[in-house]
Amino acid sequence: MAAATARYTFGADEHVFVELSEAMSLESFFKGIAITDALAKLAVPGITEICPSNASFLVRFDPDVIEPDAVVQLLQRLEGEVGGTDVKLATRIIEVPVYYNDPWTHETLMRFRERHQDPQATDLEYSARVNGYPSVDDFIDAHAGSPWFVSMVGFVAGLPFLYQMVERERQIETPKYLRPRTDTPKLTIGHGGCFGAIYSVRGAGGYQMYGITPAPIFDPAQGLPYFKDFMCFFKPGDIVKYRKIDRATYDRMTAEVAAGTFDLRIRPVAFSLSDFLADPTGYNRQLEEVLHGD
Repeated sequence: MAAATARYTFGADEHVFVELSEAMSLESFFKGIAITDALAKLAVPGITEICPSNASFLVRFDPDVIEPDAVVQLLQRLEGEVGGTDVKLATRIIEVPVYYNDPWTHETLMRFRERHQDPQATDLEYSARVNGYPSVDDFIDAHAGSPWFVSMVGFVAGLPFLYQMVERERQIETPKYLRPRTDTPKLTIGHGGCFGAIYSVRGAGGYQMYGITPAPIFDPAQGLPYFKDFMCFFKPGDIVKYRKIDRATYDRMTAEVAAGTFDLRIRPVAFSLSDFLADPTGYNRQLEEVLHGD
């Protein structure tokens, strides 16, 4: 069994926080998914909650049922057993329509230019420039052109954090606003640091704003077909592929949402980390084929 390398920290009397890496990577994310999946399958008495995150995870336990040190020892054993990059995950790939450069996020970002690094540019213009793209259209093509992993869900209900599935040197990286906004439209597609996000509800935020999706991702009433299992749609390990849409398509989909007939394209997929790392571009083409191979 490989030696444990993660950092284990107790949180009060009922939690263990496990940091697998100080830096985000697909390897550390998938190691956390593998450990938490293995822990869930064991159904250990006294383990009450398991919450995976970007390069870490949190486990809640009942100290009256299981000793804290026993929880740590169990997690260290699982860490050793799932080492390496030969991680496979049964998950799903989801197509999310996006109306880029829409009027609603544009109006909002213009109200908050004094909080931005470049008050003279839009968020898309600034992000294109700092990432070395010659135009906004080229930047949008790069943003929509590759899949994204949902690495965690939280901060507000149903909000996914997304990590771009390309080589590290090709990943989009953009600073957050200098000071957070007090307003962000619901279902905004945002980006801050190396993470993308979809704002599940209207509220404050500091990520750059690129567009908006008509697809709800948080619905307590669970009115649309893809909410049949839970009010929060995304879960860690999901793969998201954005699809550019125009205003007419956005309006049509919004009407379908109101009528309760809208649905997302979702396909099951068996993801292999080692195969992806061997050829990210080729593997992403395969994922695209799975998504559209009806």
